[in-house]
Amino acid sequence: MSNAIVDFADEVIRQKNKSITDEIFLLIQNDKDLMQKYLQLVEKHHLSPVNTQIGKHVKKAYGLKNAERNKEPLSTLIKGYQEFV
Repeated sequence: MSNAIVDFADEVIRQKNKSITDEIFLLIQNDKDLMQKYLQLVEKHHLSPVNTQIGKHVKKAYGLKNAERNKEPLSTLIKGYQEFV
């Protein structure tokens, strides 16, 4: 594969990694079944622990490292999220 193609693919993946947590929460909020399960978890365990554990699991599942903190998520379920590299 061409170096230019690999470099481009890496650039796209880096962009995706920055917003992956926000995208996970958008997926939850836009899916009726996931949202119902999420709300049940929040009711049982409270908001902060649920959101924190989801964020940590995203990081672990994709083998990512912390970057900057984003305080302007698109998802209404979170106030901010960790960007990853």
